[in-house]
Amino acid sequence: MNLFVGNLNPETTAASLRKLFSEFGEIVSSKVIIDNATGMSRGFGFVEMADKFHSYDAIDNLDAIFFEGSVISVKEAKGNAVKGGGSKGGGFKKPFKPRFPRSDDRPPRNDDRAPRSDAPPRRDDFNSFKY
Repeated sequence: MNLFVGNLNPETTAASLRKLFSEFGEIVSSKVIIDNATGMSRGFGFVEMADKFHSYDAIDNLDAIFFEGSVISVKEAKGNAVKGGGSKGGGFKKPFKPRFPRSDDRPPRNDDRAPRSDAPPRRDDFNSFKY
């Protein structure tokens, strides 16, 4: 099971995360996410544990503890937002698709259209209205 570990100290390493979580079971992998632009830690990482029950035990015991100078947050990881590598976040957004596709026979919309013949005449002069 993959765990998200947030609010990490910038000095925290993958090895120190592995050591912390190994108390609760077998660790498959541990990773601290590094900002490509600065080379610094982004303040979060992931720990993958072999057994989900050991993972839940780690969440219960490590969430909101003081670790290497920061109170860390440990949660079950939801999805894989880091895999895309983009700086726009998420990674799970659906591409834009209009609800109703525009048919090719419709003219483009613009403000210079001629008024409809069945529409009442437009009144731009407010003085012509009777109150």
